[in-house]
This record gives sequence, C-alpha cells and structure tokens, in this order.
Amino acid sequence: MRPAAGGPDGLGIGDNADRFLSVVAPCFNESKTLDELHRRLSTVCHEAAGDSYEIVLVNDGSRDDTWKRMAVLAMRDTHLVAINLTRNYGHQVALSAGLDHCRGERILIIDADLQDPPELLLPMLKLMSDGADVVYGQRRARHGETRVKTALTRIYYRLLRRLVDIDIPLDTGDFRLISRRVLRVLQAMPEQTRFIRGMVSWMGLKQVPLVYDRDARFAGETGYPLRKLIALALDGITGFSIVPLRIASYFGLLTGALGLGMLIYTLGGWMFAKAPVGWASTTTIVLIMGGVQLLVLGIIGEYLGRLYLESKRRPLYLVETILAHGAPAEQQRQPAAADRHSALRAS
Repeated sequence: MRPAAGGPDGLGIGDNADRFLSVVAPCFNESKTLDELHRRLSTVCHEAAGDSYEIVLVNDGSRDDTWKRMAVLAMRDTHLVAINLTRNYGHQVALSAGLDHCRGERILIIDADLQDPPELLLPMLKLMSDGADVVYGQRRARHGETRVKTALTRIYYRLLRRLVDIDIPLDTGDFRLISRRVLRVLQAMPEQTRFIRGMVSWMGLKQVPLVYDRDARFAGETGYPLRKLIALALDGITGFSIVPLRIASYFGLLTGALGLGMLIYTLGGWMFAKAPVGWASTTTIVLIMGGVQLLVLGIIGEYLGRLYLESKRRPLYLVETILAHGAPAEQQRQPAAADRHSALRAS
C-alpha cells in the first residue's frame, strides 16, 4: 500500500473512509468547464449523499487559469479539495494523485470535460448497492468526435482485447464508480506507467457496465491529441500483454526461414550454373530484413524502456499545494523516498 500525505483533518487515503462519496476529476486546461463541472457535480452529489461527499479536482500542470479557478471554488465550497501538481504528469498520474487523496467509501472517476454525464452517478450507485464492486460506463455513441477518431478507437479497443490476457471491456474509458475495496487494491499496484482501466479490469471482482451515450465537450479543446492517445494505447498494450514480444519472435522465425530458403535457392543456382542475377531483388530482401529487425528491436525497446522507468523508483508525482475546506491543507508527514508512489510536497 502506498503511503500518502494528509492534512490536519486526516486528508488523504486510509483504510477507513470518512465520506460516503468522493468524485475525482483530473484537469488539464479546463478553466472554461470548471464552473459547470462543479455545479453539476455538486447537485448530483448532494442528491446522492447529502453532505457526506467531496469533490477532488487535480490540476495537472495546466497552462491556463485552471488552478486559479480551482482555488476560488475551493475557498467557496467546503466539499471541494483542490490539488495542484508541480507540473504536467499526464492524465493517468493526475488521476492517481486524486485517488490517493480521496476519502470516500465510493469513488466516482470522471473527466473534467463533461463528456461523461455526472448525472449517471445515481444509477451507478444503484448498481453498486446491488453488489457490484465496479460500475463502468460503456459508450454506445460518441457525440462530438470525428468518424476517423471513433473508428480508430473502436479498432484499438478490439485489438487490445485480443492481445491481453484479461477481460478489458470494449468502448470504456476511466469513467467508473469503484468501491473503497477496489481503491485499496489499486493503490497497492506498483506501476509507474499506469493504465488504470486495465488495472481495475485485472482485479476481477464483480464489474458491471452502464451503457450510455457520450456527450461532446462542454467547452475548450481536448487534452488528448493523437500523440497522447497513441502513447496511452501503447501503455495499455505493453502493460498487460507480452503478445507483441511473441509476434517479434514469430517475425524472427519467419525471416530466418525465408533467409534459409533463399540460401538454398542461391546454392542450387550456383551448383547448376544458373546463379540468380540482378541487384534489385537482393536490395529488396535486405531492406525487408532490415525493416523487420528494426521493428523487432522497437518492440523490445518499448518493454525495456518501461523496465528502466520502473527501476528508478521515483515518486509518482509531486504536490505543490492542496486546498481543502477553504484553506491550505498541510501534510502530516513525508512518505518514504523509496516508495515510488508517494505524494511528496515540493518545498
């Protein structure tokens, strides 16, 4: 279990939750959506949990006024916890930071862009009351996205499911309601390169879908351009499957067999005075073999790179400021430096 920092009132993770509900939302350049996000979350949380809830917003190194807007909201609303990371660590790490500091018995994970309707919290809670450990949102339609992006996403999820050994549901993101039991297991996982939807699926337990239509962004631009989507896709595949390494081995066997066949063909031609002529075919074979070799080295390099990052054992993130209950929350203690998941306070 990773240690985490807390405030004077016990802010931070622990085995005993002191709220019925927590909502965790990582934010990157979301200043235009924060007011509406806060309004809708506050309304549905109050309806679901009365006053026993908190909203945890994590600023992931935004370049706009996201943190200033968070600070204003935190000063006005005692149910809101605002966490400012020292830089942009990426969506999955920012989400992990929010999960480390939440105190709810049930935790809703949601993006700040309002593409996933907060109002679905109520049917999610109903499904969890019926015995589910995880209730995940499964997208039936994706409004506001291009056909190309929708098609590529569908292909990726189906490819991922065929590659990995665990059951990762199709057409799902991080939007889900999890129990405290699931959160404790998630916090015990040691990955630096995190793919949280896969980590939750790996646990098993009772996980049920809630099918819904995903809305368009409320405002602003997506924080997940194609480059980041590809990186997330690679994290999902390399984090939960060694099939690419097996494919690399198959490539090696195939090219080795082809090379042996060409050797036999060349020797046969030489023995019967019919040596093959022409440099074009030879060059083509060399280029194909070189391309396959580079592809195999690239696949191996992806896995070696992740092992290298894991071996450093650095903290997962650094926290600059925490605002809770309308005031700064000082940390109770600094976690051990050896724990790569610690949330250290930058001095």
